Amino acid sequence: MPTQSQPAPAPPAARPAPPRRFFPEVQGLRALAVALVVVYHVDKELLPGGYIGVDVFFVISGFLITTLLLREAREQGRVSLSGFYIRRVRRILPAATVVLLATGAAAMALLPSAQLLDTAKQLAASALYVQNLLLAHESVDYLAAGAAESPVQHFWSLAVEEQFYLFWPLLFIGWTALPERLRRARMLLLGGGAVIAASFACSVWLTLSDPAPAYFLPQTRMWELAAGGVLAMVLAHRTLPAGVRAGLGWAGLLAIAAAAFTYDDAVAFPGWTAALPVLGTAAVIAAGRTEGRWSAYRLLSAAPARFVGDLSYAIYLWHWPLIVFWPLLPGTDVFGPFGGVLIGAGSVLLAWATKLLVEDPVRTGGALRTGRAALAFALSGALLVSGTSWIQYQQVEQRRNVAFDPEVHVGPAAIDDDRPEGDAGQAVYPAPIDALDDLPSVYGDECQAMPSDRAADPCVYGPEDAEVTVAVVGDSHAAHWVPAVRAVAGERNWRVYTFTKSSCPFTGEPVTRDGGDDRRYAECEDWNADVVDRLTGDVRPDLVFTSARSRAISATAGDTEEGKRLIAEGMAEQWTELEEAGARVVAIADTPVARPRVPECVEMNPTAPGDCAKERDDALGEEDPQIIAADRPETGAEVVDLNDRLCTDDTCPAVVGNVLVYRDAHHLTATYSEMLAADLEERAEPILEAL
Repeated sequence: MPTQSQPAPAPPAARPAPPRRFFPEVQGLRALAVALVVVYHVDKELLPGGYIGVDVFFVISGFLITTLLLREAREQGRVSLSGFYIRRVRRILPAATVVLLATGAAAMALLPSAQLLDTAKQLAASALYVQNLLLAHESVDYLAAGAAESPVQHFWSLAVEEQFYLFWPLLFIGWTALPERLRRARMLLLGGGAVIAASFACSVWLTLSDPAPAYFLPQTRMWELAAGGVLAMVLAHRTLPAGVRAGLGWAGLLAIAAAAFTYDDAVAFPGWTAALPVLGTAAVIAAGRTEGRWSAYRLLSAAPARFVGDLSYAIYLWHWPLIVFWPLLPGTDVFGPFGGVLIGAGSVLLAWATKLLVEDPVRTGGALRTGRAALAFALSGALLVSGTSWIQYQQVEQRRNVAFDPEVHVGPAAIDDDRPEGDAGQAVYPAPIDALDDLPSVYGDECQAMPSDRAADPCVYGPEDAEVTVAVVGDSHAAHWVPAVRAVAGERNWRVYTFTKSSCPFTGEPVTRDGGDDRRYAECEDWNADVVDRLTGDVRPDLVFTSARSRAISATAGDTEEGKRLIAEGMAEQWTELEEAGARVVAIADTPVARPRVPECVEMNPTAPGDCAKERDDALGEEDPQIIAADRPETGAEVVDLNDRLCTDDTCPAVVGNVLVYRDAHHLTATYSEMLAADLEERAEPILEAL
């Protein structure tokens, strides 16, 4: 009997491809990210939006860390928090500690006092991974505007990452602790999605309402790291079709390139605009490994891209200190193409040495593999860096000891001499390190209105029974005349009210915020209206001194010339209201614009302060709306011009009569302002006699 044939055995079921443990295209993305940042920092004109390289890093970091957490949860059934932080210490701290210590040592040798003091604070903040919080706090400090960059301020992005990783692993620990029947992937996705939604909403809101600190705060940036994390969760269970992935890689690269070339410092960022580089990065990662000679994967996984990607972390750490220190070396005032190439090459070489001598030995050796060792290294590194910070602080303190000597520090009395700077062998007063603290009393007395203030809250100085009441009104350029006015008031027994507000000229014309912000400065309009009400109501001064920065920008004008005219008309309008209420108005012509960071220049050139002067035509080149306003027929205001006590026929020195003139690029020191009191009184004498 014939036997029945047996059915052929079924082919074995296709097994899903094992999860990838190495992502060469992500290494290429790292190379792209660090290249964007370095080129942007060397020359913004070449790549105005290159700062989005940091956002690319954030997405990559979130993706890779989440991939590791998912793998650990899948293989071990749990996530070890101590193991997670041991890995972070091994990966991040060795190179970061080396760079911080080397940068701290170089800073003590190269930086002027003010910059060194700032670096001392930021070194400690960087070692403790709170640098972003410090920068967010200082970004809202009007007096810190224009301060020199610290060579460690780029550690803010590392601080954001470490703050994110304080809570992100907890999501996985909680998930693995659930009973298996409740442990669904969608629960992780919901948790990650909630982080993205909350952080993105906060980012959009804060970027619109308070953009300066928003750039650095963790709550505005966490969604970018979480986006990479959620992408890792999705890709752990699903793979896109090959046809979709082929185009997705190039679309992502184009999105990153579009942001890098079309964004600039004027773009409100991060906010919703950060979505373009974040989504672009996510698209490249989601594309994954794609075949084809012209695929984005082939480009990013090429050996040169992977080499730079391997070094990208150390390149990021080293490039910024090199940029800050470069202009301080002899014969290197500007970067230029050659300097930019040297910065890039130097960053790569230092990064390569750091990888070979520091990162690889820690990664492949037995060091820092236990919790105790990692904790000990983290604490000792923080202590070493903080110790360097303390030494820097002490070094700065030793440079403060300059006493005022009326025989030496003669100020404007020397302006007509052949050497208006004074005796180069004498110490300058105030010491350059103290320049930023040499402020009018309105700052210490907390009556200099901040940009967000809308109501006037003046300081009042002098006797209540004074026969003459005087007001000082305007922006910070009016505030820097308060010491001179108070000195005159003390001699004449006046009562002085100060109405001054940062970046807010005394004009009825709407203006924009100072510092390139095109937003209409509504707070200034409200404040000015309140000041007029006070001056024509309860205060009723006999005399009003006003001044304003010439570079104020109209919010309604089509061009600069029209803007000057409209601001002048607004000034004349408000002056006239005061005059009709019985006040005489004296406008003090705006002061020169000095070179940037002038105190640092003076400190670095102690025997040649003339090198820090600025050409008179350049320093006083801006047309002053106050002079235009005083020429209008409806006002009887007078202009007092004291710039001949600040400038010679050719230059506007940084030091006059051994006295430091400027505390920054366009504000007088309180010392020099007070020394101009006699000149102010003399020039205004015809008006004062009529009071």
